[in-house]
Amino acid sequence: MATSAHSQVGMAGPPPAVLEIVRVIDAISEWSGRVFCWLIFPLVGSLTYEVLARYVFGAPTIWAYDLSYMLYGSHFMLGSAYTLLKGGHIRTDIFYQNWSPRTQGTVDALLYLLLFFPGILFFFWMGSTEALHSWAIGERSDASPWRPIVYPLKLVLPFSALLLLLQGVSEFIKSAHRAKWGRAL
Repeated sequence: MATSAHSQVGMAGPPPAVLEIVRVIDAISEWSGRVFCWLIFPLVGSLTYEVLARYVFGAPTIWAYDLSYMLYGSHFMLGSAYTLLKGGHIRTDIFYQNWSPRTQGTVDALLYLLLFFPGILFFFWMGSTEALHSWAIGERSDASPWRPIVYPLKLVLPFSALLLLLQGVSEFIKSAHRAKWGRAL
């Protein structure tokens, strides 16, 4: 009978299927973060164009403000799952850093179950409702005379929530493993 490296040292690990789920979700978040980071270039480009047009040529645009908030909002939201993967979201470490790995894992797993998942599911539901309504009415922005369409932007909300929810599943599994075994997955 073959034995795994974990069972040889007396420590079981999660089933291979669970490890594969974590690997796939983390790969999706890694990939999406690397793809969506490119939104910074059109954002910087449009802002640079606006500054040059306004202050060098005296010809301000009517579209730069709208484009910049749409690109920045998309960049910010679509990068949230990648940020969660990399541990970049805000955490109050004053107590957390002094806890044992098992306690950290237990607290993290409980907070994912009690706060994160309900909040993200609500965000997904409300974002989807808003995006579908916006799409149905062909919503346009009232923020400028350009009046750009905003329904593609509103689709960013549920899509970001879905990516964040997926990464939350991975982080919950990692936290539960840490709570049980006292070490990272």
